[in-house]
Amino acid sequence: MFSALGRVFKTPDLRRKIAFTLFMVGLFRMGSFIPAPFVDYRNVQQCLAGTSGTAGLYELVNLFSGGALLQLSIFALGIMPYITAAIITQLLRVVIPHFESLHKEGQAGQGKLTQYTRYMTIGLALLQSTTLITVARSGALFGANSGVPACNQLLSNDAWYAIMLMVITMTAGTGLIMWFGEMITERGVGNGMSLLIFVSIAATFPSSLWAIAQAEGFEIFIIVLAVGLVILGLVVFVEQSQRRVPVQYAKRMVGRRTFGGSNTYIPIKVNMAGVIPVIFASSLLYLPALLAQFNQPGVGGEVPEWVVWIQNNFTSGDNPLYMAVYFLLIVGFTYFYVAIIFNPEEVADNMKRYGGFIPGIRAGRPTAEYLDYVLTRITLPGSLYLGLVALIPLIALATVNANQNFPFGGASILIIVGVGLDTIKQIDSQLQQRHYEGLLK
Repeated sequence: MFSALGRVFKTPDLRRKIAFTLFMVGLFRMGSFIPAPFVDYRNVQQCLAGTSGTAGLYELVNLFSGGALLQLSIFALGIMPYITAAIITQLLRVVIPHFESLHKEGQAGQGKLTQYTRYMTIGLALLQSTTLITVARSGALFGANSGVPACNQLLSNDAWYAIMLMVITMTAGTGLIMWFGEMITERGVGNGMSLLIFVSIAATFPSSLWAIAQAEGFEIFIIVLAVGLVILGLVVFVEQSQRRVPVQYAKRMVGRRTFGGSNTYIPIKVNMAGVIPVIFASSLLYLPALLAQFNQPGVGGEVPEWVVWIQNNFTSGDNPLYMAVYFLLIVGFTYFYVAIIFNPEEVADNMKRYGGFIPGIRAGRPTAEYLDYVLTRITLPGSLYLGLVALIPLIALATVNANQNFPFGGASILIIVGVGLDTIKQIDSQLQQRHYEGLLK
């Protein structure tokens, strides 16, 4: 292991790429602690020390920003606008035929889709920064009942020009983060956007574990750490699991040359949807609580019964009904997203075009039906796995008094494992280009 790491740093090109990646990550983390203009840094720190944070959708955004959201820093929005824009662009391929044709055009079409994603990211950053500043100005960023007076005075100046400058600063911060990610992808190691998310989530691990140690004691901390390592190993095992559908290509003559005749396979992962269903479900479950907040008391100051029911069942993650609905939404969104990203008919048509077939299955429609059958069966355990992993932070919230950013579960563990494995594989492949042995054996 140490000899493999030594070979990594002895390779000049790979050493420069890793150093560049670490430099950009350092800039990203430094910007997460620089407050935006007209933000009262002292009051923000007092509010952070006196409350347990926010909940709902802002909890997820704060997790992906590495805590920069609650700091109201120049990178407060983090990478979340880009993630949302990329998901929307991918979903629009089903609705807008032009987007689907661009996707099939190859590198030129992908470049146009990337440009659309950038424009959409800036638009979403404008919208989200305006919403964030409005919530911070009203004192509801840390909850309406935070009990800390400093939470109502997070801004030192709430004039129109100050708010406009804060919106422009946070939007520009999102654009700079997007540039960081693209530069890492081009000149560094791994996928830049994924690595920035990885760093943001990993930055919250020490504080989350230390909060458990302070609240429950050292013995519970050791138990949680041991259980977390077991969960980490199981998640790695499932993330690497795949169903390999064998494919054979018939020999064909082109001039005097023979092409084809090779054997390969279609890898269908157990968790093909990744972390997207968890994000969808978390965002959708925040809507009822958001509607309840905007509802005003009726005549006589009485709160409607449906608002009380939502507040009792959908504002706390340790509620059994909340957990059940969350689990079912994740299962449903997993099937929905897998159906979008993997089209059996398109795969079957491409195989038929290049003379490929699955042994024992006729080319064309029977191949598409067989792939759909395999995909449906393998998506079931994948969706159940995603639902169970997503419930781990909620169970930890109810048992060991952890917050919803519990590191060994939910979106955090899925992203940490997925991005970590992909980055190691890329380093291994680049190392094998220069040595006989790679990083992995």
